[in-house]
Amino acid sequence: MPLYEERLSNDMARIRELVASLSAAVQKAQEDAVQAALTGNRELANQTILRDHPINRKTREITRQCHGFLATHLPTAGHLRLISSILRLVNELERIGDYAATIAREGLQLPHLPTGLLKQEMEEMARQAQTCLRQSMRSFNEKDAELARETRAIAAQAKSHSDIVFEELVRESETSHEEIRYLFDALILIGRLKRVCDRCKNICEETLFTVTGETKPPKVYKVLFLDEDNACQSQIAEAFARKSFPNSGEYDSAGRRNGVDLEPGLLGFLETHGLAPGAIATKALEPEASKVARYDVVVSLQGKVSTYLPQQPFRTVFLDWDVGTPPEGLGEAEAKERYVEMYREISVRVRDLMETLRGEGAD
Repeated sequence: MPLYEERLSNDMARIRELVASLSAAVQKAQEDAVQAALTGNRELANQTILRDHPINRKTREITRQCHGFLATHLPTAGHLRLISSILRLVNELERIGDYAATIAREGLQLPHLPTGLLKQEMEEMARQAQTCLRQSMRSFNEKDAELARETRAIAAQAKSHSDIVFEELVRESETSHEEIRYLFDALILIGRLKRVCDRCKNICEETLFTVTGETKPPKVYKVLFLDEDNACQSQIAEAFARKSFPNSGEYDSAGRRNGVDLEPGLLGFLETHGLAPGAIATKALEPEASKVARYDVVVSLQGKVSTYLPQQPFRTVFLDWDVGTPPEGLGEAEAKERYVEMYREISVRVRDLMETLRGEGAD
C-alpha cells in the first residue's frame, strides 16, 4: 500500500475508534440515567451527570481529528462523504449525552419514584430509545443501509408513541392530586427520551448518506382547509393546492356539517380552471385532537380556526385567511366575478404557505 493511502487509512481508523468510544460512553450514560431515575439511585445519577464532561471532550477531539483529516488529505467522494457524516453524527451523540444528563438531573428532583403509568411508559420508551441508539450506531459502523432503514422506522414509531404518552400525562395533570413538580419532571423525562429517538433517526439518515449517497427527502406537509360547510372556499383551496403543489403536501378540506350541497357554480368554476378532481362532496370535520394532530397546518377560510377546533395540537399551526364570502344569492355574472376574486386570493395565499414550508422550489 502506498504511504499516502496507508496514512489515510490509519487516520480514518483512528477517527472510527474515537466514534466507537464516544458511542459506547453515550449508550452507557443513557442506560444509567434511566436506571437512576427509575430506582432513585442518587449516586448513579450524580456520576452520570459528571460523565457528560468526558463525552463533551471526546466530541471535541473527534471534531478536531476530522478537521485535521480534511486539511491533510483533501478527501473526495466516499471519504469526504464519510467525514462530513461523522461531523454531524458526533453532534447527535453529544446531544444524546446531554439528554442523559438531563434525565439524571430530573431524576434527582423527583419528589418520589415514578409509579403507575409514568414508570411503565418510561421503561418502555427507554427500551425503545436504547434499541434505536444501539442499532443506529451498529448500522453506521457496519455500513448497513438496510438496518439503518429498519431502525429509522422504529425511531419514528417510538416518537409517535411518546406523543401519546405526553398527552396522557397532560390529561392526568388536570385531574391528579400529584405534586405539580412531579408531573412537570415527568413530562421532561418523557420528552428527553423522545428526543433520543429523534437523534437516532438522524444517525440513520447519516448512515444512508454515507453508504448510498441517499439524502433525506423533503418533508411532505399535511394541510387541512376549513370553511363552514366545506362547500366553497375550502374546496377551491384544496383543489388548487393539489394541482399546484402535488409533491409538497397532502391536502384535505372539511366543514362543520356533512352532506351539504356545494355552492352553485363551484364545480363549473373548478372545471374551467382545470381544478376539478372529479366528483367531489362536502365532508364534516373530525375534531378529535388525535386526528387534528396529524396536520401540520390547519387553515380556516371562513372565520377563525378556534371556532372549529378549540384545542390546538402542539405541532399544528392554525391560520385564519379572509378570502371573501361565497357568491350565495348573486346573479350569474356577479357570482363568476366573486369566484375569480376568491380564487386569486386563495391561490396567492396557498402559494405563499407552501413556499414558506418547502422553499421556492415547492412543487
